[in-house]
Amino acid sequence: MKKKSTLLTAVLCAGGLVVGTAASADMHSDHSSDASMKMGKNVVEVAAGADDFSTLVTAVQAAGLVQPLSDAPAVTIFAPTNEAFAALPDGVLEALLEPENRAILVDILAYHVVPAEVPSSAVAPGKVASLEGADLTIAVDNGTVMVDNAKVIQTDIEGSNGVIHVIDAVILPPGIDPGALVSGNSSSY
Repeated sequence: MKKKSTLLTAVLCAGGLVVGTAASADMHSDHSSDASMKMGKNVVEVAAGADDFSTLVTAVQAAGLVQPLSDAPAVTIFAPTNEAFAALPDGVLEALLEPENRAILVDILAYHVVPAEVPSSAVAPGKVASLEGADLTIAVDNGTVMVDNAKVIQTDIEGSNGVIHVIDAVILPPGIDPGALVSGNSSSY
């Protein structure tokens, strides 16, 4: 699994992936943002400065993704709140933070990242590729935006290298069973 983590780091540092599906092209903003031209804190520093993202920041640190996300030229992070992490089944968060589950944590966190800066004005229903590789499903209904099963509760928190949209649930890529982590059967992942 270290190979996948290294690949994610390389992709982030090299400038991200191209959003691949036709529907996701609608979500990609055409205005290119050059992180070196923006001033201020990067997305990780912005998250670290917000009390409601302390669990997310702890997870990013445990996954070894602080530097890759800080150095990424353009990302969108769908950031779960502390309350969203607390809603995970008992023992799941603790299991994810264990060193032996680092690869799973990297995959989960990468699923929350789109390797392009997507402000709320560019969000459209459809599929968009996550950094993890699986597609996120974006739905818009009467002004409410959903990312998979999570509701977007705040948008457009800007960093020098991207944007953060706050969500009310932790979203999981296909194939990850949080119950398997707690039961000690992470080999099913």
